[in-house]
Amino acid sequence: MRFALLFIALLAPCLVAVPARALTLAPCHLAAAQSPQRISAQCGRFEVAEDRDAPGGRFLSLAVAVLPATTHRRAADPLVFITGGPGQSALESYVLAHRAFARINRHRDIVLLDQRGTGDSNPLHCPLPDDWQAAALSSQAQRELALECLQALPGDPRFYTTSVAIRDLAELLTALDYERVNLYGISYGSRVAQAFARAWPERTRSVILDGVVPLDRALGPDISLDAQRALDMMFRRCAGDRACRERFPRLAGDFRQLQRGLREAPVTLTLADPATAELSEHTFTEDWLRGVVRMFSYAPGTVALLPLLIDRAVQEGDFAPLAAQAVLLSRQLEDALAAGMHNAVVCTEDLPFIAAAGDDVDDRADTGEDTYLGVGMLESLRAACSVWPRGELDSGFRAPWRSAIPTLILSGEADPVTPPDNGEHLLRSLDEALHVVGPGQGHGMYARGCTPRIMEDFIASASIAGLEVDCIQRLRPAPFFLSFTGPTP
Repeated sequence: MRFALLFIALLAPCLVAVPARALTLAPCHLAAAQSPQRISAQCGRFEVAEDRDAPGGRFLSLAVAVLPATTHRRAADPLVFITGGPGQSALESYVLAHRAFARINRHRDIVLLDQRGTGDSNPLHCPLPDDWQAAALSSQAQRELALECLQALPGDPRFYTTSVAIRDLAELLTALDYERVNLYGISYGSRVAQAFARAWPERTRSVILDGVVPLDRALGPDISLDAQRALDMMFRRCAGDRACRERFPRLAGDFRQLQRGLREAPVTLTLADPATAELSEHTFTEDWLRGVVRMFSYAPGTVALLPLLIDRAVQEGDFAPLAAQAVLLSRQLEDALAAGMHNAVVCTEDLPFIAAAGDDVDDRADTGEDTYLGVGMLESLRAACSVWPRGELDSGFRAPWRSAIPTLILSGEADPVTPPDNGEHLLRSLDEALHVVGPGQGHGMYARGCTPRIMEDFIASASIAGLEVDCIQRLRPAPFFLSFTGPTP
């Protein structure tokens, strides 16, 4: 699986008042490819300058949606839902998440903005070769792919960074006549939320950060170590579960055997297309295995399947279930993630700071002996970013976010990409914040157990004082599948 598809000291002098522009909203329905749901909303288009320093230059039309409060007791301050990636559509992501925010939506509008370069806001998609899944791409191939992408982009990637996006959001909120807002940011969206709150603290009533990426931590150096940590937690949990231990007695060793075997001899097999049932030949490589394991580590429901998939491949030589998931996941990533916008962010906001830090952490991760991901993902980022133009970055952007704004931090104990340590790191720089960790949970806590109620209570009061969070300790990871008929009773 192609690895490149992942994952302010003082802004006041840079920020200028922007006159409100007319914004007309009309009834619409939000939809997402992965869901049959259609969500009623009010939608519109919002124009912003691609380059604010080029008067008379190109304008972008951004997709906007507002879900009005569902009761008459409407609070003046909405919730702004900011999705992750970087490169995902907020309007589509919200369709998959809307049930978790229904309680908040009773008394508050929900505001959605497809960040420039994503969704229906001039998406920066990149063309991919037909056989890009067949094997890990070399550094030269990654550079060539990045250059092809740059030539095909419908915009200048220098103006698709977080620093530019938060100004779009500020202008939109002015046009919608919202004076103060509550922010919810998940994964990369947590970076956007922090950057906005630092730039406009007077406009930010409260902040929820779900799977936090602290502003002063670059994505990259810890990717392999965090992913390995989550996998090791799965191994330990299976070993501590009698039914799983008896069914998969050598799980960790089997996985290492599987990885070594694929490194030496990839497996060629014929698969039925998940959508059309058309048969086609694929080569399942170690790179594919890494991709499936990493993406399955994000959620308890898919983690529960991993032991069975690993066992099936090692003990029965049946790679079809793993390979089918690799094909499906790669398509979902390609559809859901605007790779050009993703590169615009990480090549400006992350990779340069990894190089400056000396990369001490990931240098300890070799070709897979110490971590199953090794350094492949980081090398892919380096290769792509070596030809990618640097974008706009506010002075002091990488400084820690220090704030007294009420902040709720949510982490999954087994998150493979934004582990609880990120939340603890950020907590030390905030005056009024609470960090809640979901036992056995993965990436994104918003829909887990009592989390929707906790978020509603926090937004209602904009305070961590007296917030009841003990219920989160009742969460448990999904039981392991011992066969394809389902988990144990």
